[in-house]
Amino acid sequence: MYPSLVFIHVVSALVSIGPFIVLIPLLSKLRTAEGSLLHSYLDTFQFVVRLCKHSGHVLVLSGLLLLWLGGWPWNTPWIAATFFVLIGSVFFMARAFSPTIHHLRQVDAPDTALINKLARALYIYLFILFLMLWLMIMKPALW
Repeated sequence: MYPSLVFIHVVSALVSIGPFIVLIPLLSKLRTAEGSLLHSYLDTFQFVVRLCKHSGHVLVLSGLLLLWLGGWPWNTPWIAATFFVLIGSVFFMARAFSPTIHHLRQVDAPDTALINKLARALYIYLFILFLMLWLMIMKPALW
């Protein structure tokens, strides 16, 4: 059962991070899109955010099961650090994408300031995701 959970955990990590990479080229298209094309790009952006959010639920659940079945203590440095980063990422994601996408939907032409805000949120969130990925893979002895 443990190897199957590891597989589920790794696949959910890929699905949680991978689609955000696709959004990077979409940002440049958002800057020039208007009308229905702008809204279709925003639909794509919102779909990716939802997909990654729900994949993150599987990721966390499988991670908790792996901790429990693997006998890892909660105070292991890389586990504790990952949970701190995870808690911060939940609050960040809740405020980073949906409100900005909602504001962009209210205009027919791209708003440079809002797209810049969306781009900044995307890059910050990718950094957070890669930080958690690094903690999971490298398992550093932080203290």
